[in-house]
Amino acid sequence: MKIFTTIGEIRAASREARRAGKRLGLVPTMGALHEGHLSLIRAAKESCQVVTASIFVNPTQFGPNEDLARYPRPFERDRELLEKEGVDLLFAPAVEEMYPRGAVTWVTVEELSGKLDGGSRPGHFRGVTTVVAKLLHVVEPDAAFFGQKDAAQVAIIRRMVRDLNFPVEIVVCPIVRETDGLAMSSRNSYLDPQQRKHALVLQRSLMRVKQMAGEGEDEAAKLIAAAKEVMAGEPAVRLDYFEIVDPDSLDPITDVAKGALVAVAAYVGTTRLIDNVLLPG
Repeated sequence: MKIFTTIGEIRAASREARRAGKRLGLVPTMGALHEGHLSLIRAAKESCQVVTASIFVNPTQFGPNEDLARYPRPFERDRELLEKEGVDLLFAPAVEEMYPRGAVTWVTVEELSGKLDGGSRPGHFRGVTTVVAKLLHVVEPDAAFFGQKDAAQVAIIRRMVRDLNFPVEIVVCPIVRETDGLAMSSRNSYLDPQQRKHALVLQRSLMRVKQMAGEGEDEAAKLIAAAKEVMAGEPAVRLDYFEIVDPDSLDPITDVAKGALVAVAAYVGTTRLIDNVLLPG
């Protein structure tokens, strides 16, 4: 695995792969890798001859009172995991490399960026879309791989790619869960054993909705009410939002008969976790 820290280096390596006629895949990460990230690497390996991973803790997607300073950065461990998975190229730039001094340009997906997590974390998705646009521009992959856990991010990146005519396929891979059902997240490492148990209420609320929908309940308001009842049974967890929306527009829907994204965010202690499930149409 070759490791690059500058845009010039990774761009040259990527273009060399493309000139050789190889399909190039990109897996953007912020490091602190877990099995969810590795599943994206494996999906990329299946369909691409050359796989690039990036590790960059992007400061512009963190709010002023969020966890940028304490976000885990186990680079050596991450490097070993990526090497073991057979990643070909690793791009690990410094902040100054991605955001040159005086940079004032942003990529913003209007309307969508204020929904779900964007409503709770103002400016978050502006930071996400700006850095993803930069990575797509620098690496020029044929395909980029993202996890379904970040469902709002997926919808927003898809819209950005469509609107700005990026020549890249966005591949979305299923949520990877711990054996007890908790969605894998780098932030799970913040949870103590008791909080870890409390956090399972997120998935229980989603499973309640899935069960009810499977039994024929199509009314979103009733499904949300049932989910909030489940969440209220775990008073140590503070609900941020529980919404049922269109998976592409992220607009609330009243009827799930044609399919829906069911999304939840909540605080377990000071740790904010998200999870979701897709209901089939």
